[in-house]
Amino acid sequence: MVLTLASVFLFLLITALAAQRLLYPHVPFSEVANYPLVTVLAQLLAYLAVLAFMFFLATGRPGQTFPQALRWNWRSNWAAYLLAGVALSLGLQFFAHFLPMPKELPMDRFFRTPLDAWALAIFGVTFAPMMEEFFFRGFLYPVLARRLGAVAAVILTSIGFCLIHVEQLGHAWAPVLVIFLVGLALTITRAVTKSVSASLLIHAAYNGTLSFLMFVGTSGFRHLEKLSQ
Repeated sequence: MVLTLASVFLFLLITALAAQRLLYPHVPFSEVANYPLVTVLAQLLAYLAVLAFMFFLATGRPGQTFPQALRWNWRSNWAAYLLAGVALSLGLQFFAHFLPMPKELPMDRFFRTPLDAWALAIFGVTFAPMMEEFFFRGFLYPVLARRLGAVAAVILTSIGFCLIHVEQLGHAWAPVLVIFLVGLALTITRAVTKSVSASLLIHAAYNGTLSFLMFVGTSGFRHLEKLSQ
């Protein structure tokens, strides 16, 4: 956790400084640091650092591989988990229609240009769900389950997963509730199947469905103003 927070801060600082020097010399640093592409690149670099540290920790035991340590346990019926992710996404989107969702969220800044939208969509379907599953369902959940039991571990892991998205959702309770339910579904999947690959497949399909709906609704990210309508 400490390494993750420190890495995100450090790489955001480095990436924003480099972007300001090379690309935006006349733009204030605080503004450059909030550019979506700068944020995504910094998060990607931070995740790579954390992944390396995870690998170091997980393979510390002789004869134990990284997939074994994380309980990767690839599922042969992978298509079923992808479909479950699609169903989860559509179901929670339907549920969200009955909640007082804010018209604008801090994460809306990632959808101001087509390039920003593409960057977030690709990152959100690939590296982001992978790292979040490795961290929460691969590392955090089993530690909590051993010490507190499965039920408490599922709830606490889901809360932790929810908290990392709170800032992006403007602390609004309705979207935060939706994200908590996503985390709950993912952690229950990990607990029942004893497989991080299962929760990862659902997670990637969930994010992919959201990105696809936005892609279709904005005519291929060409009319992003439709997202606010």
